[in-house]
Amino acid sequence: MTVDATVGVDIGTSSSKGVLVALDGTELARAAITHEPTRPHPGHVEMDAALWWSECVDLVRDLLRQVDDVAVRAVGLSGMGPCVLLTDAAGTPLRPAILYGVDTRAGAQITRLEAELGADEVLRVTGSRLTSQAAGPKLAWVAEHEPDVWARARRLFMPASWLVWNLTGRYCLDHTSASQVDPMYDLRAAAWHDEWSGLLRGGVELPPLAWPGDVAGHVTADAAARTGLPAGIPVVAGTTDAWAEAASAPTGPGDLALMYGTTLFMIARGSRPLVHERLWTTAGLRPGEFDLTGGTATSGAVTSWLRRLFGGPDFADLVAEAAASPPGSHGLLMLPYFAGERSPLHDPDARGVLLGLTLDHGRGDVYRAALEATAFSVRRHLELMADAGARVERGVAVGGGSQSDLWPRIVTDVTGLPQTLGRSTAGACLGGALLAARTVADVDIAAWNPLTTTLEPDPAHAERYDALYADYLALDAATRPAAHRAAAVQRETDPA
Repeated sequence: MTVDATVGVDIGTSSSKGVLVALDGTELARAAITHEPTRPHPGHVEMDAALWWSECVDLVRDLLRQVDDVAVRAVGLSGMGPCVLLTDAAGTPLRPAILYGVDTRAGAQITRLEAELGADEVLRVTGSRLTSQAAGPKLAWVAEHEPDVWARARRLFMPASWLVWNLTGRYCLDHTSASQVDPMYDLRAAAWHDEWSGLLRGGVELPPLAWPGDVAGHVTADAAARTGLPAGIPVVAGTTDAWAEAASAPTGPGDLALMYGTTLFMIARGSRPLVHERLWTTAGLRPGEFDLTGGTATSGAVTSWLRRLFGGPDFADLVAEAAASPPGSHGLLMLPYFAGERSPLHDPDARGVLLGLTLDHGRGDVYRAALEATAFSVRRHLELMADAGARVERGVAVGGGSQSDLWPRIVTDVTGLPQTLGRSTAGACLGGALLAARTVADVDIAAWNPLTTTLEPDPAHAERYDALYADYLALDAATRPAAHRAAAVQRETDPA
């Protein structure tokens, strides 16, 4: 019997993933391909867009090989963002894509634009201050530093919209992603800001806007031949990965979606814009939705880095050793700024710190300290969200880092926020498949990914974590000047 299904593909920082899901929510197949961004200079983080398309093709073919008698009805896409991929009029990339807030090259452009446009006015119109997360200053950086590229640039893509282009030939961008092309998007008008877009876009034709679940186009004959997908099936506009991950689990008012991945991203949904100058406010997945968000520069990236330093043990072994270490990691305290920090610091020159090391510490202690450091960052974000007026009563954990409950459990103990985990950890690609399924069927997210586990904070750990959180804030303040000096030395000694 042929099973009707949808495909979801996500292009992430460290890997691309795909999932094939029956319309009733039964997961039929998964596939993944690992990759790494390039870092040609300190603060520059890039990726070749040709890799995004080739990995999409390989993932879809892998998924279809795994299952017999399946009829793919629609395709959903997502990817890291906001990224800046510039192409010519034919859609040929002119340079590697500049990645999201982990790429911090545009500091001078941020300073100049805030002075020209007015920092408070930018915050009022866009819902966010200009930071390394904003795509607009990165366009200005290309214009200033790569004028030959800029002169030929005609189109702007992000990973999901790039895959839409390759699958359908349609040029568009979803509102959620566009609302992070600050200062070029008017949040309340849900449209490109004509004046500020005109200042920054040069010869680039800004993409028409769609909502993430809208049908952007249909699979072309050429794309069908490449991927094995049926020609003519709908492809939704898709969105940035964190929002697709948030769509992969049931959430509602009072919930904070926590995406445990290479970075950690947080989304609190609302029906009106809630704004804080240290966070980001974006368009939601549907008209009339607004999201208050924050994101770290590293989280899973640090645990992967530690794993490499430790000689490549299995993650399961490291998690077990970290679980055996007590709250506080036998006296260790980490600042997780190993690639600078996005919100709430917005400081590309922040640097990682590990305090308290002795000859008695083991790798499990260090690994747990990294998980606790991320949890302290979540607590800091929650305080700022409350200041902005957000009501957060529960966390909903999604993403690969929630495969074990240790990391979410530490976050719950540090923050005091109850947290639920869904059955599936497929994350963004599952969210993409769900958005696609809604174009062809009446889909219930609670059936696709029911919430199966609830974590409550352990009161026995509260006093210890309260004290450590105070030390975390004090350590950040005390070491920031020295971290900035270290960052300056690193730039001076950059061999590139």
